Amino acid sequence: MQGRFYDGLSARPLTVEVEWADDGLRFEADEARFWPRDGLKVVREGDQARLSHPSEPDARLVLSDADWTMLGGSFCVEKRGRAREFRLVAGLAAVGLSVTAFVFWGVPVFAGPLARATPIEMEQKMGDSFDAQMGAMFRRCEGEAGQGALYELGVRLAGQSDTPFIVRVRAVQAPFVNAFALPGGAVLVTDDLIREAETPDELAAVVAHEVAHIEQRHVMQAVWRSLGVGLLLDAVVGGGTGAGQQAVLLAGQATDLRYGREAELEADARGQALLVGAGLSSQGMAPFFERMHGEGEDERLATAAEFVSTHPDSGRRAQRARDGARPGAAALSPSEWAAVRTSCGAGSKDPVTRLKDRLRRRGDKAPVDQGDQVRQD
Repeated sequence: MQGRFYDGLSARPLTVEVEWADDGLRFEADEARFWPRDGLKVVREGDQARLSHPSEPDARLVLSDADWTMLGGSFCVEKRGRAREFRLVAGLAAVGLSVTAFVFWGVPVFAGPLARATPIEMEQKMGDSFDAQMGAMFRRCEGEAGQGALYELGVRLAGQSDTPFIVRVRAVQAPFVNAFALPGGAVLVTDDLIREAETPDELAAVVAHEVAHIEQRHVMQAVWRSLGVGLLLDAVVGGGTGAGQQAVLLAGQATDLRYGREAELEADARGQALLVGAGLSSQGMAPFFERMHGEGEDERLATAAEFVSTHPDSGRRAQRARDGARPGAAALSPSEWAAVRTSCGAGSKDPVTRLKDRLRRRGDKAPVDQGDQVRQD
């Protein structure tokens, strides 16, 4: 029967006629060859039998599995070709464990030290780039008086912090309730959040929270975590799409969620301390969180999922904030508060328009009937 012979010197196979004779294999490839039974090694892989012999350690004789069984399979001790499969499985398991350890332990552990070791100039340049991108996405509100009041509030709170960055707070137009800090000291507050805040102290609590993020370098930690997961994606799945990429992305999001919550609680406490240090009331944080939790009289923030997506439970945050609340001066004067409220048109819309905006953000349809009753704010 026919087989393929590889002499180990070239990749060219030779077709040979193989027979079992004199207790061994005989075949002719350039010259007559005899491989005795003693020392003959057979590895079965799929539908093939790969044979070798110590007399020619680099040579291989390949037969179909069926031909080998008919030819001499009952006369030789065979070894199934599973070692390679086991090595592959073990290697994949090791890679999986390494990925898990890196995402859930390595990235969070090293993100903090890396953030603190990041040069101020580097973070500032990175922040300027992020700020430019955010400026292209979210248009700056035009009310200069309100913008000036927000900026001065940020400067006042930053004066109580230990940050080398110049904190720059501004209002932007965006279709969601949110406030977020960027690397390098910029803080963006959306017009929807300004609209939902009922008092200047609530707005000041949000700004103080973001200033605390800047002081603690939490934003830079998030950048390093995202960078680490991104590099991992490229290394493991080549930056492509598919189940492998999705698994790593989900793992990274879970890590951000777990460690993000710790940073949020730290920023809550530190934000209240900044307010107290500036002589301002820190009593606005608790009612803001309570409404977000849906437990206050006003449930307008119950659907603002964008703001709480990676934050701790708002009810528990509200209780902690209430425990740490201290009285103080109002964060803004009545005229400053009015200017901030109107800076992005936050205070200019009638109740029907505001209700339509809220329903639009939820994806619902606003009532259009003239007889519809709209709750007055």
